[in-house]
Amino acid sequence: MTRLELKNHQVWRDLTEILENLDANILVQEHLTQCDYKVCGYWDEQDEYYETIMLPRNLEAELVSSSIGVTHTERFLQLKFSLISDSVDATQASNHHTQKIGELVLVYDENLEFVDENWILDVDSPMLEIN
Repeated sequence: MTRLELKNHQVWRDLTEILENLDANILVQEHLTQCDYKVCGYWDEQDEYYETIMLPRNLEAELVSSSIGVTHTERFLQLKFSLISDSVDATQASNHHTQKIGELVLVYDENLEFVDENWILDVDSPMLEIN
């Protein structure tokens, strides 16, 4: 019986190489630009609906996890990001701090074409403009 160990399989080396050479922050910035920093039709965890949520323009993304998925007909790459915004206290210009305002999951097909998104936002964050 042949024993296959995925930890030594070429697919992991290939995925590692792809992720090391992929500028994930550029993918997020492109996505934010395309949606004009707006999330439309958002349902929060308490099933409350928000027509439009405006994201801050100084948003930064940090890749926190990546995974590949395989079905019988599809292969995809899923990237999960923390969304972080730099806030400035208006009373003290020197008082800067960063705040996590949510998470974004982007899904791409095997050709690295956008397939889907999933937002998890802190709707109580003062950095979000909610309508």
